[in-house]
Amino acid sequence: MFNPENILIPFHASSLPDGPWLVFAPHADDETFGMGGSLLKAKEEGIETHLVVLTDGSQGGNSADLVATRNREVRQAAVMLGCKSMDCWSEPDRCLDATQATIDKVIGVIQDLLPSTVFFPGPLEIHPDHRAAALLVWEALKKVRSKEFTPEPISYEIGVQNPANMLIDVTAQIEAKKEVMKVYASQNKENNYPELVIALDKGRTFSLPKEVKFAEGFFRYQIKDLDLSIDQMTHLVIDLYQKQG
Repeated sequence: MFNPENILIPFHASSLPDGPWLVFAPHADDETFGMGGSLLKAKEEGIETHLVVLTDGSQGGNSADLVATRNREVRQAAVMLGCKSMDCWSEPDRCLDATQATIDKVIGVIQDLLPSTVFFPGPLEIHPDHRAAALLVWEALKKVRSKEFTPEPISYEIGVQNPANMLIDVTAQIEAKKEVMKVYASQNKENNYPELVIALDKGRTFSLPKEVKFAEGFFRYQIKDLDLSIDQMTHLVIDLYQKQG
């Protein structure tokens, strides 16, 4: 017998993780498309949130002032999402890498803000920068880990479903999330991203009670998982789909 569904996906929505939150987004818009509903819910519940955008977003279109435009968009979105702080780094778009310098920079932010929870993209995302961000933040969390302080690692979905063991009900926040997504006009003209995001959020309700109309998917890691590389941890999660009890 293969593992039953409840081993692979929750059947009930979860409460929000402890704050403060620190969210790492590979590009301006990933924080909103991926977990905008949860950030809005955190705002409503008084949870402090912080956002770091890792790349300059320069490959997300052909506009001559694209980097400045995306910077303005994410600053507006961060205000709407209720983020206490927002910082845009300038790593080159589509070239994000987990170098020692970028790992040290992530460590510095974590040590400055002392978040209870750190969010990063799921390791099975399609975009290379998304996967690089997962590795980058994971390596930083491994190095910053101590008996006195280790944030809870949680990955979030952006463009595709990743393995998820935590689903956040964002039914009440979905209309506000749509409004924040409109801010990203530079990206929405490239593709019908808001429509695709809403479809992903709708699809995440498959295992949830019928009153949950929209949900966002996350994978909530245990602190001890940081003993492993992110590759090893990802393989362990995938193995659950084929493991026979």
